[in-house]
Amino acid sequence: MQESSVLITNNAVVLGLLAVILGFVFYTSNLKTGFWAKFYRYVPALLMCYFLPSLLNTFGIVDGSGNDVYTVAKYFLLPACLVLLTLSIDLKSIMGLGKRAIIMFLTGTVGVVLGGPIALLITATFMPELLGVAGPEAVWRGMAALAGSWIGGGANMVAMKEIYGAGGEIFTIMVTVDIVVANLWMAGLLFLAARHKEIDARTGADTASIERLINKVQAFEAEHARRPELQDLMLLIAFAFGATGLAHFAADLLVPYFASNFPELKKFSLHSKLFWIIVLVTTIGLALSFTKARNFEAVGASKVGSSFLYILVATIGLHMDITKIVEAPKYVVIGLIWMAVHVGLLFLVAKLIKAPVFYVAVGSKANIGGAASAPVVASAFHPALAPVGVLLAVLGYALGTYAAWLCGQILRVIGS
Repeated sequence: MQESSVLITNNAVVLGLLAVILGFVFYTSNLKTGFWAKFYRYVPALLMCYFLPSLLNTFGIVDGSGNDVYTVAKYFLLPACLVLLTLSIDLKSIMGLGKRAIIMFLTGTVGVVLGGPIALLITATFMPELLGVAGPEAVWRGMAALAGSWIGGGANMVAMKEIYGAGGEIFTIMVTVDIVVANLWMAGLLFLAARHKEIDARTGADTASIERLINKVQAFEAEHARRPELQDLMLLIAFAFGATGLAHFAADLLVPYFASNFPELKKFSLHSKLFWIIVLVTTIGLALSFTKARNFEAVGASKVGSSFLYILVATIGLHMDITKIVEAPKYVVIGLIWMAVHVGLLFLVAKLIKAPVFYVAVGSKANIGGAASAPVVASAFHPALAPVGVLLAVLGYALGTYAAWLCGQILRVIGS
């Protein structure tokens, strides 16, 4: 058995490194004078929480895909975080965000559906060998699978792989493209989030509904704020991990039930455990928001939830290897053009309807990234906005199979 070439393989050590990195970033980003004050004036702290862990993977210190820290963060801390971020939310205010949120989400979907074929056509003008390839390793088949990932997530990617018969080699390449391009765009979104106010002011975007939601959450917290006692923190943990445990328990029953009795519903992600966990904890959190549990925002529910979220951000960064960009350049070029169409269309529509940067960001990540990263990006604007990312990401799960299938059909016509 071949031994791992990475320096650190112990999960506890990896988690410790990430904790130290997060502590370092938060400490230095709150310094008011000196080098770090100037540094963070241009580089967002959240971006550093994402970028620094990627260096551990890039330079072989940690194997980003060979440890369980991301799995723990995704299946335990993310659900717990969503409970704490949603239990204090005002659902009526979220709905009051209006049609712009839905329009931008659907624009992101259309950008992926059209961006793939456009990217293939543009790239084929100087690499004609990409077209007319027969068999399972055809580029268009791999791109159809990637479309599934970029409108819904991993479950939809696998579904499109099977539907369009993508071979193992092209599928692996597209997984690399997914990791490189989607993570580069994630970094870009975190950078935009740190400057959203000045961007919105320059473009004249209508941010009134978002500001009302944030102000309402902040006013509630200020009115009910009190110093948290140990009992309060333990009850927050009870809410967070109790709901997470209940969601896991229910998902363990629901997934095999649907897999056995409704195999055709796999395309709706109903065979995915993470899908059920995300839906269930969000539902539990929203249900708690109608009870006295909502008052726990006064003792820092969203702050505890955000701390879990930053750990997730660091583990996501741990999967990024910046050297992968040079390993499959022509395929990465396809991905970059594809993403440019998606992003360009989002900004065009945002300009036409005067949508703020937040809608661009969450509309994009609800498609590209889904429930694991949409709330991360949303909370980068404000913790009160994280549930918006979750709700749109769930919509992405439902729409993903149909939209990715349509993209695959267009790619088939171009690439065959």
